[in-house]
Amino acid sequence: MTGSDRRTILKALVATLAGVSVGALDTPTAAAADASESWTTQTLEAFADTLIPGQRRFPGDVVVAGAVTGPGAVQAGAVSLLHSPELPVAPLLPAIAALLDARAVAYAALRLIWLPPTLPPFVGLSFSDRTALVGGLFDPDDLDRPIWQVMSLLVGLAFDTAGQQDTGEALGQGHPGLTWLRFPAPDPDGLWRFPDFSYGRPLAALHPNTTASGSPA
Repeated sequence: MTGSDRRTILKALVATLAGVSVGALDTPTAAAADASESWTTQTLEAFADTLIPGQRRFPGDVVVAGAVTGPGAVQAGAVSLLHSPELPVAPLLPAIAALLDARAVAYAALRLIWLPPTLPPFVGLSFSDRTALVGGLFDPDDLDRPIWQVMSLLVGLAFDTAGQQDTGEALGQGHPGLTWLRFPAPDPDGLWRFPDFSYGRPLAALHPNTTASGSPA
């Protein structure tokens, strides 16, 4: 991958991260949703499952390794977030997946690991090998480290915050990540209020010009 390609992907990822932080996104198109069997999606799902593991979705699931019990990033919609048509990273996902698969091929070759030809190379690795490979992607001297850093942030947003959905709607639908983390439900009017101070006491006096919404005057 050239430096220009890296910059293009990184710019799209940063723009995607900014877009997710602004608000809820549209759900993927039917074509994107039906692409769950594509090599790109399988590789991205396996990457997300390596970062935040979950249990297998069905017997014989090879993409989700089933390393733990409970939901992981895949169940929480990490790939749906990436595929959102509103985000600039969607057209670049095949290139990102191909980059990860190329790293998997190199990893396997150095260790004489046989990769099944019917699966994407990264998916063909065991969970322990996936973990080892992904850990190496974050080495300070790795040229592609910024790409994987932003990708990991996006995966975390999908699980921890349901970044691809309105938070209230996600809770109402039983979003796996928010439910697993016991994210609190809003008050009846749809707003979140926290009457108890995190440290058991206020850390500063309320400014007299603070508005009713809690914003500074």
